[in-house]
Amino acid sequence: AQNDKIDVANSDGVVITYKYINGGKELEVAKVRHKGHVTIPEEVTFMNRSRKVTSIGKSALSGPGVTSVSIPNSVTSIGEMAFSNCWTLKSITFPSSVTTIGKQAFQSCIGLTSITIPSNVESIGYDAFCQCDGLTSVTICDGVKEIGDCAFRLCTGLTSVTVPKSVIEMGSNVFNQCKNLRSATIESGVKKLGPCIFEEGPNLAHVELGEGLTRISE
Repeated sequence: AQNDKIDVANSDGVVITYKYINGGKELEVAKVRHKGHVTIPEEVTFMNRSRKVTSIGKSALSGPGVTSVSIPNSVTSIGEMAFSNCWTLKSITFPSSVTTIGKQAFQSCIGLTSITIPSNVESIGYDAFCQCDGLTSVTICDGVKEIGDCAFRLCTGLTSVTVPKSVIEMGSNVFNQCKNLRSATIESGVKKLGPCIFEEGPNLAHVELGEGLTRISE
Protein backbone atom coordinates (compact mmCIF):
# COMPACT_ATOMS: atom_id res chain seq x y z
CA ALA A 1 0.00 0.00 0.00
CA GLN A 2 1.21 3.50 -0.76
CA ASN A 3 0.88 4.58 2.88
CA ASP A 4 3.22 1.85 4.11
CA LYS A 5 6.71 2.50 5.45
CA ILE A 6 9.76 0.68 4.24
CA ASP A 7 13.20 0.06 5.78
CA VAL A 8 16.15 0.32 3.42
CA ALA A 9 19.83 0.06 4.33
CA ASN A 10 22.43 2.41 2.91
CA SER A 11 25.66 1.03 1.49
CA ASP A 12 27.27 1.83 4.87
CA GLY A 13 24.71 -0.29 6.69
CA VAL A 14 22.64 2.55 8.19
CA VAL A 15 18.96 1.62 8.00
CA ILE A 16 16.52 4.44 7.19
CA THR A 17 12.75 4.13 7.43
CA TYR A 18 10.92 5.86 4.58
CA LYS A 19 7.30 6.77 4.00
CA TYR A 20 5.63 6.93 0.60
CA ILE A 21 4.36 10.42 -0.26
CA ASN A 22 2.91 12.20 -3.27
CA GLY A 23 0.83 9.24 -4.32
CA GLY A 24 3.70 6.85 -3.82
CA LYS A 25 5.92 8.65 -6.33
CA GLU A 26 8.37 10.04 -3.76
CA LEU A 27 9.82 9.14 -0.37
CA GLU A 28 10.03 10.94 2.95
CA VAL A 29 12.56 10.08 5.64
CA ALA A 30 10.35 8.83 8.49
CA LYS A 31 12.90 7.65 11.06
CA VAL A 32 16.63 7.20 11.50
CA ARG A 33 17.95 5.28 14.51
CA HIS A 34 21.68 5.70 14.34
CA LYS A 35 24.60 7.24 16.21
CA GLY A 36 27.14 9.18 14.19
CA HIS A 37 27.02 10.41 10.59
CA VAL A 38 24.01 9.74 8.38
CA THR A 39 23.92 10.09 4.62
CA ILE A 40 20.43 10.49 3.19
CA PRO A 41 20.44 9.19 -0.39
CA GLU A 42 18.94 11.15 -3.25
CA GLU A 43 17.21 8.09 -4.62
CA VAL A 44 16.14 4.78 -3.09
CA THR A 45 15.49 1.56 -4.98
CA PHE A 46 13.02 -0.85 -3.39
CA MET A 47 11.22 -3.74 -5.06
CA ASN A 48 12.88 -2.87 -8.38
CA ARG A 49 11.56 0.70 -8.38
CA SER A 50 13.52 3.88 -7.71
CA ARG A 51 12.04 6.95 -6.03
CA LYS A 52 13.46 10.34 -5.11
CA VAL A 53 13.80 11.30 -1.44
CA THR A 54 12.18 14.74 -1.27
CA SER A 55 11.36 15.31 2.40
CA ILE A 56 12.61 14.77 5.94
CA GLY A 57 9.53 14.04 8.01
CA LYS A 58 8.27 14.91 11.48
CA SER A 59 10.70 13.91 14.26
CA ALA A 60 12.67 11.76 11.78
CA LEU A 61 16.05 12.41 13.42
CA SER A 62 14.91 13.85 16.74
CA GLY A 63 16.67 13.00 19.98
CA PRO A 64 20.38 12.38 20.56
CA GLY A 65 22.37 10.13 18.26
CA VAL A 66 23.14 11.72 14.89
CA THR A 67 26.28 13.90 14.85
CA SER A 68 26.15 15.06 11.23
CA VAL A 69 23.98 14.48 8.20
CA SER A 70 24.36 14.76 4.44
CA ILE A 71 21.14 15.96 2.81
CA PRO A 72 20.81 15.44 -0.96
CA ASN A 73 19.70 18.05 -3.49
CA SER A 74 16.43 16.18 -3.98
CA VAL A 75 15.13 17.25 -0.55
CA THR A 76 12.89 20.32 -0.59
CA SER A 77 11.27 20.14 2.85
CA ILE A 78 12.57 19.65 6.39
CA GLY A 79 9.55 18.85 8.53
CA GLU A 80 8.27 19.72 11.97
CA MET A 81 10.64 18.71 14.80
CA ALA A 82 12.79 16.82 12.28
CA PHE A 83 15.97 17.22 14.38
CA SER A 84 14.50 18.53 17.64
CA ASN A 85 16.52 17.80 20.80
CA CYS A 86 19.28 16.24 18.72
CA TRP A 87 21.91 17.76 20.96
CA THR A 88 24.60 15.48 19.45
CA LEU A 89 24.23 17.17 16.04
CA LYS A 90 27.41 19.15 15.41
CA SER A 91 26.92 20.36 11.85
CA ILE A 92 24.25 20.71 9.17
CA THR A 93 24.53 21.85 5.57
CA PHE A 94 21.32 22.70 3.74
CA PRO A 95 21.30 21.98 0.00
CA SER A 96 20.04 24.73 -2.28
CA SER A 97 16.97 22.62 -3.03
CA VAL A 98 15.45 23.16 0.43
CA THR A 99 12.51 25.58 0.39
CA THR A 100 10.91 24.95 3.79
CA ILE A 101 12.30 24.51 7.30
CA GLY A 102 9.41 23.42 9.51
CA LYS A 103 8.46 24.51 13.00
CA GLN A 104 10.77 23.38 15.80
CA ALA A 105 12.87 21.59 13.17
CA PHE A 106 16.15 22.14 15.07
CA GLN A 107 14.85 23.14 18.48
CA SER A 108 17.42 22.57 21.25
CA CYS A 109 20.16 21.38 18.89
CA ILE A 110 22.71 22.81 21.29
CA GLY A 111 25.70 21.28 19.48
CA LEU A 112 25.25 23.38 16.35
CA THR A 113 27.71 26.28 16.15
CA SER A 114 27.12 27.66 12.64
CA ILE A 115 24.32 27.53 10.08
CA THR A 116 23.65 29.05 6.67
CA ILE A 117 20.07 29.31 5.44
CA PRO A 118 20.22 29.10 1.61
CA SER A 119 18.50 31.61 -0.64
CA ASN A 120 15.82 29.21 -1.93
CA VAL A 121 14.29 28.78 1.53
CA GLU A 122 10.89 30.45 1.46
CA SER A 123 10.06 30.05 5.14
CA ILE A 124 11.78 29.35 8.45
CA GLY A 125 9.16 27.90 10.79
CA TYR A 126 8.08 28.74 14.33
CA ASP A 127 10.78 27.96 16.92
CA ALA A 128 12.89 26.42 14.12
CA PHE A 129 16.22 27.07 15.87
CA CYS A 130 14.91 27.94 19.33
CA GLN A 131 17.32 27.27 22.19
CA CYS A 132 20.25 26.43 19.93
CA ASP A 133 22.46 28.15 22.45
CA GLY A 134 25.69 26.87 20.85
CA LEU A 135 25.05 28.90 17.68
CA THR A 136 27.58 31.68 17.29
CA SER A 137 27.01 32.29 13.57
CA VAL A 138 23.77 32.47 11.57
CA THR A 139 23.81 33.49 7.90
CA ILE A 140 20.41 34.10 6.32
CA CYS A 141 20.99 34.38 2.57
CA ASP A 142 19.25 36.97 0.44
CA GLY A 143 16.22 35.20 -1.01
CA VAL A 144 14.68 33.97 2.23
CA LYS A 145 11.13 35.34 2.41
CA GLU A 146 9.69 34.53 5.83
CA ILE A 147 11.11 34.14 9.33
CA GLY A 148 8.56 32.62 11.69
CA ASP A 149 7.74 33.43 15.31
CA CYS A 150 10.52 32.72 17.82
CA ALA A 151 12.72 31.26 15.06
CA PHE A 152 15.97 32.07 16.90
CA ARG A 153 14.63 32.59 20.42
CA LEU A 154 17.08 31.76 23.21
CA CYS A 155 20.04 31.50 20.84
CA THR A 156 22.24 32.95 23.55
CA GLY A 157 25.49 32.43 21.64
CA LEU A 158 24.60 34.86 18.84
CA THR A 159 26.40 38.20 18.92
CA SER A 160 25.30 39.67 15.57
CA VAL A 161 22.60 39.03 12.96
CA THR A 162 21.64 40.37 9.54
CA VAL A 163 18.12 40.15 8.13
CA PRO A 164 18.37 40.25 4.31
CA LYS A 165 16.32 42.56 2.11
CA SER A 166 14.36 39.63 0.64
CA VAL A 167 12.47 38.98 3.89
CA ILE A 168 8.82 39.91 3.40
CA GLU A 169 7.49 38.81 6.76
CA MET A 170 9.03 38.52 10.21
CA GLY A 171 7.10 36.98 13.05
CA SER A 172 7.13 37.90 16.72
CA ASN A 173 9.97 37.23 19.19
CA VAL A 174 12.34 36.15 16.41
CA PHE A 175 15.46 36.99 18.45
CA ASN A 176 13.81 37.02 21.86
CA GLN A 177 16.15 36.34 24.81
CA CYS A 178 19.26 36.33 22.64
CA LYS A 179 21.09 37.67 25.65
CA ASN A 180 24.51 38.14 24.01
CA LEU A 181 23.25 39.74 20.80
CA ARG A 182 25.13 43.00 20.39
CA SER A 183 24.35 44.18 16.88
CA ALA A 184 21.62 43.67 14.28
CA THR A 185 21.28 44.84 10.70
CA ILE A 186 17.91 45.03 8.95
CA GLU A 187 18.70 45.47 5.26
CA SER A 188 16.91 47.93 3.00
CA GLY A 189 13.77 46.35 1.59
CA VAL A 190 12.43 44.74 4.76
CA LYS A 191 9.09 46.46 5.33
CA LYS A 192 7.90 45.24 8.73
CA LEU A 193 9.38 44.03 11.99
CA GLY A 194 7.25 41.74 14.14
CA PRO A 195 6.38 42.30 17.80
CA CYS A 196 9.02 41.87 20.51
CA ILE A 197 11.65 40.97 17.91
CA PHE A 198 14.60 41.78 20.21
CA GLU A 199 12.85 41.52 23.56
CA GLU A 200 15.06 40.64 26.53
CA GLY A 201 18.26 41.35 24.63
CA PRO A 202 20.07 43.33 27.32
CA ASN A 203 23.36 43.66 25.41
CA LEU A 204 21.94 44.90 22.11
CA ALA A 205 23.89 48.10 21.50
CA HIS A 206 23.57 48.74 17.76
CA VAL A 207 20.65 48.27 15.37
CA GLU A 208 20.88 49.40 11.74
CA LEU A 209 17.53 49.89 10.02
CA GLY A 210 17.43 49.97 6.23
CA GLU A 211 15.34 52.12 3.97
CA GLY A 212 11.85 50.93 3.16
CA LEU A 213 10.86 49.97 6.69
CA THR A 214 7.23 50.98 7.21
CA ARG A 215 6.36 49.43 10.55
CA ILE A 216 8.10 48.57 13.80
CA SER A 217 5.64 46.57 15.89
CA GLU A 218 5.19 46.75 19.64
